[in-house]
Amino acid sequence: MFTGLIEDIGKVLRLERTGAGARLVASCGLPLEEIRIGDSVAVNGACLTVVGKDTGCISFDVSPETVTRTTLGRLRPGAYVNLERALRLGDRLGGHLVSGHVDCMAVISGSREDSSNLIVSFRIPEKFSRYLIEKGSVAIDGISLTVNEIEGDVFSVNIIPHTAQQTTLHLKRQGGEVNVETDLIGKYIERLLGPAREKGRDGVSMELLAKNGFL
Repeated sequence: MFTGLIEDIGKVLRLERTGAGARLVASCGLPLEEIRIGDSVAVNGACLTVVGKDTGCISFDVSPETVTRTTLGRLRPGAYVNLERALRLGDRLGGHLVSGHVDCMAVISGSREDSSNLIVSFRIPEKFSRYLIEKGSVAIDGISLTVNEIEGDVFSVNIIPHTAQQTTLHLKRQGGEVNVETDLIGKYIERLLGPAREKGRDGVSMELLAKNGFL
């Protein structure tokens, strides 16, 4: 589990395809003595397992599923990636709960400046847009952000200068792709209510809440 607060920007040193998967090696400015083989690190929002480390760099195996669902399989040497170590019990939760399981990729559809902030719009596959709500949370390349507006399959976020400079967002351009993880809670709610809808029931309603003593 992660918070969406980026700790370091790494640089891709190598991406070696291994069949349908890949081995990713990236520079790392985090204290390597605190990172063990087998630890989880979010790389552009995708939870990966550390399989090796050397002076100033760490390596990961990227599964075929992650190669297909995320932008990681398209990285090239010299590309920059957001890095965050897994949340530890007792840490402050400054962003929001991020699982590191990327839902889909989105395309940057536009950007503009507003009072030194950057307003960026993304086009997301329609089937995932239902998990986004205004003022709700979303992780973009592993960065915890708040949804400003959403219309159809396009949503926008407000990025303050600090976030832009401390992450890879200041390097992104229109037409570029990013990894998106929608709000974890919304997906669980849909999963829990799914069986009720399939049976023709309305799921949670005011009547149901009252019947069970919540009103």
